[in-house]
This record gives sequence, structure tokens and C-alpha cells, in this order.
Amino acid sequence: MTSETTPLRQLTLDQLRKRTSEKWRAHPGDVLPMFVAELDAPLAGPVVDAITEAVRRGDTGYPAGTAYAEALANFARDRWDFDGIAVDRTTMVPDVMSGIVEVLDVICGRTDAVVVNCPVYAPFYQVVGRTGRPIEEAPLGTDGRIDMTVLDDAFRRAARRGSRPAYLLCSPHNPTGSVHTADELAEVAALADRHGVRVVVDEIHAPLVLAGARFTPYLSVPGAENGFSVISASKAWNLAGLKAAVAVAGPAAVDDLARIPAWVNESPSHVGVLAHVAALRDGGGWLDALLADLDENRRLLARLLAEHLPAVRYRPGEGTYLAWLDCRALGLGDDPAATFLERGRVALSPGPVFGTGGAGHARFNLGTTPELVAEGVRRMAGALT
Repeated sequence: MTSETTPLRQLTLDQLRKRTSEKWRAHPGDVLPMFVAELDAPLAGPVVDAITEAVRRGDTGYPAGTAYAEALANFARDRWDFDGIAVDRTTMVPDVMSGIVEVLDVICGRTDAVVVNCPVYAPFYQVVGRTGRPIEEAPLGTDGRIDMTVLDDAFRRAARRGSRPAYLLCSPHNPTGSVHTADELAEVAALADRHGVRVVVDEIHAPLVLAGARFTPYLSVPGAENGFSVISASKAWNLAGLKAAVAVAGPAAVDDLARIPAWVNESPSHVGVLAHVAALRDGGGWLDALLADLDENRRLLARLLAEHLPAVRYRPGEGTYLAWLDCRALGLGDDPAATFLERGRVALSPGPVFGTGGAGHARFNLGTTPELVAEGVRRMAGALT
């Protein structure tokens, strides 16, 4: 077997513990880390080649050109049948969250409200909060999907707070793994238009949609013409340390895109851009193998939880490599991850940081070996004895 056929079956725990990234250094050595979104896999071969060649050439200066946008446009055309990424409606940004801040700065004021669907990726709260903008929560439904009635009400409240509200949408959704349908996204666009809300979509998990679901780019649906997508290859190919992303404007948002400062386009890592381009252009086989591994891990986790922690509710997500676990029946309070860490020496992401609806939950990273998925569940169960 090779890393191009089974990426998540290549590395041992000893090999992984030699890594120096956040996942493997945030906790003491006896803790099994299953929290932050890093993949426990070797890099795709084309990415390794691109980085190696750049270093050999001494090609480590400032980024330039449109290769990233071109590679993304081709990937979207091939994978999602979406031909709507025009290179002249894009700009490179350092990473997705930085790009979101830049977009918000040109489409809404510092006192305008930003709507989010909670529970949602914790940095949404942190980054938006640092800009001084108030957040309006629109909790997901009990099925983990967007509740349009709730969203409509949140849009109405946001519009009352300022003249240029925005909606920060996570698609696919982190932490639930829900993949929004084309009909759902079209309804979102219609609601946003009705209330004068601008939509900014974090599509970083877009390549990570598993069998049985289909990713729909937000900018492909009717009514989304004045929206923005911010996207990166970083999650799917484990390139978070090689920072680069792309902001894509809808056809009616071109004037807003032009107001993003030129220096932002020069801020990503040049080596990062080369790596991301290689992933999008030539890393499709590796990605397909990863998705197959993740699908197996998703089924494995469901089976292990049913056997060892039947009180934990888990609805396998359609996308991402993150599992959202409802641990409320265990009686561990708002932050069950704290108990799992203290008593089981396994680190999960605490549910409360994801906002309203996160209490009593924890997020489990499936992007690892089957053996470590099993060990994670074993440690969680052991924390209860």
C-alpha cells in the first residue's frame, strides 16, 4: 500500500508524535490528540514534489500570478461541474479566516451584525468579535441543518441593527458535517436578498464531501451573484502550515473585490501557493483515496460508539473529517471533552466553543488511522469507569 491509495493507513503513532504542529504539541505526550483539524497522513506526492522543487530552486519569494485561481477553477469544473470561478473575480488571501475579515471589511461596517449558524467553527466568533461586529446567532435545526425560519428571523434582527448586515455561512458545515443542498442554498440566497444581507461563505471543506452527498458551490445558485466564497486546499490536503487561500466574488460583487487592498494578494506564502496549486491540479487521486479512508473511519466510529458508548449520539456527517458527538446523556455537563481529557487522556474539541447548541457536545477528528480512532473511543469509554 502507498500513501496515494490509503493515506490514513501509513503512519504509526510513534511517527506522528515526531510532528511539531499544534495537534501533536498542544498536550502532554500521554494525551491522544483528536481535536484540531489536522490529517494524520503523509502529504500527496505532487505536493511534496512542488515544495521540494521550489526549495531546490530557491523559489521562496513573494507570490505572484493567477495559478491558484486557475487551478481552483479547473478543480471546480471537474469536481463540482461549476464553471463560475472567473480568475478576474478572485484574489489570493493569506488563509480563509483572514480572507473573510477582508471581505467583511469591504461589504459591511464595523457595527453591522454578522449572522452565523450555531454550533459553528469557533474562529467565526473569535475573528468577527475582534472586528467589533456583533454576532446574531441562527441555531441549526435538530437535524443539524439550516432552519430557514430561524435564519429569516436572524436576518431580520441583523437588518435592524445596521444597514449592511452579513451572513457568514460554513459550507460544508463545521462541526456537524452537513452538506447544504442546492435548494437550501438557493433559499438562503433568496432570504438574504429579501433582507439586504450579504453572504460570505467559508468553503474550506468543499473537497471533503463523502459518498452519498454532493457539494454545491454557493455562487452557483440563483440569487448568489453578490456573494463571496473564500476557499483553500489547506483542509483537504493538510496544508494549514503552508498558508494560502482564494477569495472569489460573485458577478455582482466585483466592485467590492476591487476594494480589497492589493497587499492582501501578496500576503500568502509563495511556497504555500505552489503546494496548493499542485494539490488542486495533480492531487485528485490522493484526495479520492483519502475520502475512501474517511468513509471507512466514519462507519468505524459509528460502530465503536454503538458498542462502547451507546449513550453518545452520532449522526455521521456528509462532509469534513470531523465528527460531532452529542454526549449530553452521559451527564458530564456542558464540556464533556474536559472529562475525556482529564480521565481518559484523549483530547477532543470542547462543544461550548462552537456557540449555542455546543454544550454537552464534543468534536472528534476522524482524519487519522483506524487504530487511533479505536483507541480514542477506548479512552473515552475508559474515562467513564
